Amino acid sequence: MERNSSLWKNLIDEHPVCTIWKQEAEGAIYHLASILFVVGFMGGSGFFGLLYVFSLLGLGFLCSAIWAWVDVCAADIFSWNFVLFVICFIRFVHIAYQVRSITFAREFQLLYSSLFQPLGTSLPDFRTIAMSSEVVTLEKEHCYAMQGKTSIDKLSLLVSGRIRVTVDGEFLHHIFPFQFLDSPEWDSLKPTEEGIFQVTLTAETDCRYVSWRRKKLYLLLAQHRYISRLFSVLIGSDIADKLYALNDRVYIGKRYHYDIRLPNFYQMSSPEMSRSTLTEHFQNSRRHCDK
Repeated sequence: MERNSSLWKNLIDEHPVCTIWKQEAEGAIYHLASILFVVGFMGGSGFFGLLYVFSLLGLGFLCSAIWAWVDVCAADIFSWNFVLFVICFIRFVHIAYQVRSITFAREFQLLYSSLFQPLGTSLPDFRTIAMSSEVVTLEKEHCYAMQGKTSIDKLSLLVSGRIRVTVDGEFLHHIFPFQFLDSPEWDSLKPTEEGIFQVTLTAETDCRYVSWRRKKLYLLLAQHRYISRLFSVLIGSDIADKLYALNDRVYIGKRYHYDIRLPNFYQMSSPEMSRSTLTEHFQNSRRHCDK
């Protein structure tokens, strides 16, 4: 304690106090360096955020080194600032090389800019996602899946075109770009379960979609926690959109929508169920909710 107190006393109490302050301001290079430091520390995260930070900090240290060499004439100040400038420059070049080396096909570029980038997904994470998938072309009037025949062995995301969803020949809804083709089927099965499609998905135009094999995607989600949470959010949102799209098409009587969130909708909305029975259940559900 006495040694620490003595050190503090030497540093603070007995250190010579500035009695005469310089009247003139430092040169423009010093103030430019300070401005670059302030702006540089406002950078964000991610690859481009790091490029922003290291570029401005590097310029700030360079200006400080020039100021130390020209105005202050202090070798130690110049040396430290120049070393920090070199470190920032090396980091900037390294990150720029990483960004430049990450290139994708056109479909993946559209997918990243439209869906994943707004969610804050970094390029390395998206590269991991993209490397586990493949881009597939589906011609007009060809089926992606057939009701009761096609097994559920993959998860696909539409990039271009339009898909028509039908059950027993009855139209349900469309699937548009940047929506999953089979999110309800994916969510309905556990990793160890198998199943077949209960709907038919037909291309109304020439389509391109990105597809992940089921087992390979499960392995990817098990290895990367962030990617697992990301797909959980995307699939949940996609299923909600499909449910509301389906709900908008279900009418009972003259004025009512049948809410698909009510129990036993899928059992009651089968083709064999008469319209009067469905109407009666809907009215009973409304009375129950009113109570």
